[in-house]
Amino acid sequence: MNLSANSSSSDPLIRRHFCCGWWLLLAFLSLGILLEAMHGFKVDWYLSVDNETRRLMWRLSHAHGVLLALVNIALAATLSGLGLQNASSLRIASLCLIAASLLLPGGFLLGGIVIYDGDPGLGILPVPLGGLALFVAVLLVARQVHARTKGPSSG
Repeated sequence: MNLSANSSSSDPLIRRHFCCGWWLLLAFLSLGILLEAMHGFKVDWYLSVDNETRRLMWRLSHAHGVLLALVNIALAATLSGLGLQNASSLRIASLCLIAASLLLPGGFLLGGIVIYDGDPGLGILPVPLGGLALFVAVLLVARQVHARTKGPSSG
């Protein structure tokens, strides 16, 4: 699909989320391959019982990163498919989703670098902010989609 061929696909928000989504997907799928390789090669630094928190944090980073990459792609497709206008609430939702896409998996990744007696490091601190940003983004998009798809018979 040529993004410049479709007028709705030339919207900066659509391009931003298609690009962001696909690059995030590449990055976090690569992280998943690295984690699998460390598991496959029995890297003690990763697999030892003392590093269970690190494994959990990094698996959460991988899972959230891949999921948020797909959410970015879904947002771009939703904006394009429904022809949603570049409303200020959608620009805010876009910024919140980008922030969540960095803060959630990034916080889990950083939280697993240094662990303290089974607890994640201070790098975990951005995770709640990322969760809040994701909530705001989804709420704003859901409201726009609802308003756009509300038919004349629905009250």
